[in-house]
Amino acid sequence: MAHWTDSIVGDRMTVDREFNDHVMNSRFSSQEWGLIMTATEFEIEHADDPEQARIVANTDKVPQIIPELDNIRKQMGSMGGAPQESGGDGGGSGLVDSIKGALGLGNGGGEKASEEKLEDAERLTQAYADALQEHLESKGKWEQVRLAYQE
Repeated sequence: MAHWTDSIVGDRMTVDREFNDHVMNSRFSSQEWGLIMTATEFEIEHADDPEQARIVANTDKVPQIIPELDNIRKQMGSMGGAPQESGGDGGGSGLVDSIKGALGLGNGGGEKASEEKLEDAERLTQAYADALQEHLESKGKWEQVRLAYQE
């Protein structure tokens, strides 16, 4: 049996294009956003109730990729493609900083920064889920998708 999201691939591509402005105005680069979306699963909450059913972003796996977001930022920064994350002292190498971070010896703001990134990622992925549902409703596909999710 096909997964319910298989039937909305084209709709997701449309929403991706329309949602690009939200990503551009966020703290995340398009590469970081792609990684966040890979770690996000979409579910339909209250799927059995047509009035309350809504798409929600399950971000349970996103905390696992937060350290990789820092690596992407550092790689882009070293190539001149993105500003370095504020709050750092600008010194040290990526390898040393990664080791220090893994040992909990970072600049002290790392945990708070990671929590803020996670919260921002959760807000942005839910905004994407809301946009996807609005798109499906506007195209008359929402009921079909909601029923497919229940199967």
